[in-house]
Amino acid sequence: MPMPPRLVLPLALLAFACGLAAAQPAPRATESQVLRVVFPVAESGFDPQAVIDEYSANLCRAIFDPLYNYDYFARPVKLVPNTAAALPQITDGGRTYTIRIRSGIFFPPHPAFGGKPRELTATDYAYSIRRVADPKLRSYWLYVLENRLVGLDEPLARARRTGAFDYDAPIEGLQVVDRYTLRLRFRDPDYAFQHWLTTIYFAAVAREVVEAKKDESNRVMEDPVGTGPYRLAEWRRSQRVVLEANPHFRDVRYPAPGADPADAAVARGLTGRRLPLTPRVEVTIVEEAQPRLLSFRRGDLDYVEVPTSISNTVLAGDRLLPELAQRGVRLHRTTDPALGFVFFNLDDPVVGGYTPERVALRRAITMARDRKSASAILSHGQATPADQLVPPPVPGHEPSFAFRDPYDPAAARALLDRFGYRDRDGDGWREQPDGSPLALVKGSTNDAAARNADELWKKNMDAVGLRISFVKQTWPELNKLTENGKLMMWNLAWISSIPDADSFFSPLYSKNVGLSNDARFRLPAYDEAYDAARKLPPGPARTAYYRKMNELVLAWAPWIIDQYTFANILAQPWLEGYKQNPFVRHQWEYYAVGERR
Repeated sequence: MPMPPRLVLPLALLAFACGLAAAQPAPRATESQVLRVVFPVAESGFDPQAVIDEYSANLCRAIFDPLYNYDYFARPVKLVPNTAAALPQITDGGRTYTIRIRSGIFFPPHPAFGGKPRELTATDYAYSIRRVADPKLRSYWLYVLENRLVGLDEPLARARRTGAFDYDAPIEGLQVVDRYTLRLRFRDPDYAFQHWLTTIYFAAVAREVVEAKKDESNRVMEDPVGTGPYRLAEWRRSQRVVLEANPHFRDVRYPAPGADPADAAVARGLTGRRLPLTPRVEVTIVEEAQPRLLSFRRGDLDYVEVPTSISNTVLAGDRLLPELAQRGVRLHRTTDPALGFVFFNLDDPVVGGYTPERVALRRAITMARDRKSASAILSHGQATPADQLVPPPVPGHEPSFAFRDPYDPAAARALLDRFGYRDRDGDGWREQPDGSPLALVKGSTNDAAARNADELWKKNMDAVGLRISFVKQTWPELNKLTENGKLMMWNLAWISSIPDADSFFSPLYSKNVGLSNDARFRLPAYDEAYDAARKLPPGPARTAYYRKMNELVLAWAPWIIDQYTFANILAQPWLEGYKQNPFVRHQWEYYAVGERR
């Protein structure tokens, strides 16, 4: 999913009496019953099919249920049923999925259900998949279904003409066989789709709630009603989100560990206990990195992700500083399944287009970008320059492909000269080949890390004679500009929720323009390779298409492929049950809070 340099929203307290009032008010939680968490970016809302940012998705994951999860302890990750009764039956050479859903799982009481609980059925998952396909909802994940799910093309085209998606129209490839059985059929083999069914984007929502609460975009961002372990209890936009245990959550137990001795220590005293272990989760929004770490040091947070910009205050390379280690703080460290990149808007009149001089400009900017200094200065060594689109933790990363670091200011200046980007008026800044002004404008947030990054960008661009300025906005505002094609350049990170390389190539697929394709890149050769790779199971043939797409990105430069980051999590000595998962950042129901000290 597209991730900001991580995400946030305004002010109003919403108490959700919505039928949840049928449950007795929870008593005030004790210290050991509250898990304290911080996000650097605010939530955008609570609609699992509509959210695009990591932070909102994490909140939705606590409230809504996907069909599948990953085994809590297994590494590499292993698919296991969640609300499904078994793993999907995949037949017809990877084209047909038959999924059986467990009976006896309930949505909590809500006015939309007449104030009573309502059982989860296959129809709920079918409805949620239809929501992804509704153009009015503008789900980023439509590309997973479009031109793939059998029978979707006609109702999708009709919805785009009329502005209304018919949720009751038959779709051949989406069938509710019976109350607890769902069948999906794809045109071509799609082995990766089973992993999409672990994500919140295909989790079950209730049609009654959506129809009662939806906005003009058919979204329900403020009244989440799911079958997951938590429910929304308090919400002050962009400031604080409080989740409480869902009193109607089914009986799920903390799992037994596998053979790894480290996992046995994690699970000690917890195996067999009913989830969620902690009945209350308090999430606060703190945009600046330093206050987040200070809160953790004071013991006000139970765990925290180490901001790369100030990681040197707690880490020495890949080790904790002695002062924290002596306090019993634990470091959990992995390489993120994420790619940091800078996109160029190819519809922009300055950096966009496919003519040789525009490609040369983007490539020159790429060569002027000092990624190694960015990693050393801005990330304090907690990132490494990327060498292809797929990061190392994700199957499909090809070590033999690795391209050399493009940083070469002299070559960048020569390339700009060659294609007519010269300083014609002697003011020290280059003009466009036709003599018109050349000014780069890059998106940037207001935090200290972004300000430091801006300084390095300016230094790099000054060195090759390119004038650059910055649009300073919050992440949500910059994202709106991006979605509308109004931002020339911006740095983002694409973080995969699934162990499949396809998700790193999809943001440059032309059919995702206006959704995840922020570069608005349209290249038939790339689309052909992407479509071909999608039809193949993992193996050399699919890897060959990945290599071709990597080469096309290097040649046309819609992105600067920037860096891979390390995920460093600090956990307090009293946090129990924590196991880091590369694809699921927060799994609050498994965490227990011991005696704070």
